[in-house]
Amino acid sequence: MPTEITIQVTPKQASNKELYLPVVAQQLKIPQKRIAHCRVIGRSIDARNRNVKINLRLLVYIDSYTETTLKYNPEYKNISNCAPVIIVGAGPAGLFAGLKLVELGLKPIIIERGKDVHSRKKDISNIHKNAGINPDSNYGFGEGGAGTYSDGKLFTRSKKRGNIKEVLQILHLNGADEDILIDAHPHIGSNKLPKIIENIRETIKHYGGEVYFNTSCKEIIIKNNSVKGIKTHAGDTIEANNVILATGHSARDIYYMLSRQNIALESKPFAMGVRIEHPQELIDSIQYSCSTRGPYLPASTYSLVQQVNNRGVYSFCMCPGGIIVPASTSDSEMVVNGMSASNRNTKYANSGMVVEIQLNDITMFNDSALPGLDFQKYYEQLSFKNGGEGQIAPAQRMVDFANGKISQNLPETSFRPGTQISAMHQWMPDNIRHRLQEGFKAFDKKMKGYFTNEAIIIGVESRTSSPVRIPRDKETLQHPQIKGLYPCGEGAGYAGGIVSSAIDGQLCAQKIFESAG
Repeated sequence: MPTEITIQVTPKQASNKELYLPVVAQQLKIPQKRIAHCRVIGRSIDARNRNVKINLRLLVYIDSYTETTLKYNPEYKNISNCAPVIIVGAGPAGLFAGLKLVELGLKPIIIERGKDVHSRKKDISNIHKNAGINPDSNYGFGEGGAGTYSDGKLFTRSKKRGNIKEVLQILHLNGADEDILIDAHPHIGSNKLPKIIENIRETIKHYGGEVYFNTSCKEIIIKNNSVKGIKTHAGDTIEANNVILATGHSARDIYYMLSRQNIALESKPFAMGVRIEHPQELIDSIQYSCSTRGPYLPASTYSLVQQVNNRGVYSFCMCPGGIIVPASTSDSEMVVNGMSASNRNTKYANSGMVVEIQLNDITMFNDSALPGLDFQKYYEQLSFKNGGEGQIAPAQRMVDFANGKISQNLPETSFRPGTQISAMHQWMPDNIRHRLQEGFKAFDKKMKGYFTNEAIIIGVESRTSSPVRIPRDKETLQHPQIKGLYPCGEGAGYAGGIVSSAIDGQLCAQKIFESAG
């Protein structure tokens, strides 16, 4: 049997087995030659002190080693003629629901309003060139969902909801680096995710599932409070007794469709704010207490939270060595997000910096059926009006914003459509503006040097989570009104990222299988 141990070594030692094996032998108090095999099963960075250390969790085989680790290999079945299940949306919730259905012996029929993962690239490139937005193919819509081209971080706190390890293993099986099975905060990168997504789709199709692009849901067909299928915008009818609604939190037309069909929806708290970008070198110097990061450490991250007037202000989706991207889904709004490629090697570090929005913050839209959605749209349109032409974003230096001063110029930024000086402190809603201003100042006490005019804030970060929840029964995961309707993932209000969305998709698929049995 192997022995599991944890050692703490320098970044250089962690990069080379020959350098950390002597530390293993010393800790186990055995000669190094008795170590037959040593495998890393966990890795994290400890940057609390000036001398940064790496924690390695290891399985050590002493004297002998027999390969017992079996590669994850799910047993998929040919489901061409099995009972169909419609999945609306080909993001992580929809794709992982599809894989699980194939495994369980049911036939997924996935419809996606956007294009396949590779065809999305041209439309995304056009947004960066400020050449217009395809409302169905952009950072938010298309195969793989929002996470495919906006970073691919795999960290989740939803550890009790499902099998995180299985999700990571499936991603690895489909092409992700083995590091995601080891790192405390795994990351794939938007340069590698498209091929992984394509592999998952081809697996679903290979075993008899169906995937349709440029196809959106116009209506859910309901008879006697039970799902019977859907109608597409092309006028086609697809029949099935179960529908997994996995559309993501930017698919506002789905919320309006459900509202028109008198299917119950709930408003929920959410968060909005800005993207903030620092030089990565500055963040490295703060986090690693060094003037130069060195070759054995990755670009450093941070996580910040502060209570301001009984409301949380916190960092969200921090992207070390990344870029800020235009994440709008229409030409009349301004939305930004962040992403990193797998190597995280740009000279910028960005993060969402957002404020909790409670229902009593949005009373101006109380007459609306979906007040949170309307407040979100109001904020995005306000940002659009205060930016430049097209997707040129409003921006301000960080200290200037906090002190209510119009910036005279702006620092260089990764945001490719371009930025325009804007008095963001004047037009942002007060409940967001004030808390951000005080939060930025407070963060400097936690990360000395963070509060600086070298940093730029860009508006607006508004799609951190859905302002709407589609209700579902805790046990069956079905909508309480409609048998066979399974609200799923971020868009339904039950997930917050790639992994938690994938887990929720698997859970919905499992519940459909159980109800069919």
